[in-house]
Amino acid sequence: MIKAELFFKEGKIVGFHLKGHSGMDRHGKDVLCAFVSSAAYMTANTITDVMGVMAQASDGDGDMYVRVSESDADRCSDIFSGFRLHLMNTAEQYPKYLKVIITEV
Repeated sequence: MIKAELFFKEGKIVGFHLKGHSGMDRHGKDVLCAFVSSAAYMTANTITDVMGVMAQASDGDGDMYVRVSESDADRCSDIFSGFRLHLMNTAEQYPKYLKVIITEV
């Protein structure tokens, strides 16, 4: 299962942590993992490379972390909100394979 944790600070999304694999198919053939990873990389790359926001970021096999400062949360609000919506809608379709967790930090 993919666990997608979204970090909120005072009602604003400030980052996310993705962990795990969906298990829908074998590694390299799992379309849900590819779908979620693609959305996460687009979100992270838009924030860091397009918008120029400094973020804490790391990724490894089945693990990705992105976090911006509180002062940059407003600037990143739209992209983070779109990512949250994307994950929530996907989790509704695939509840056995993707869980979204909201965490206040």
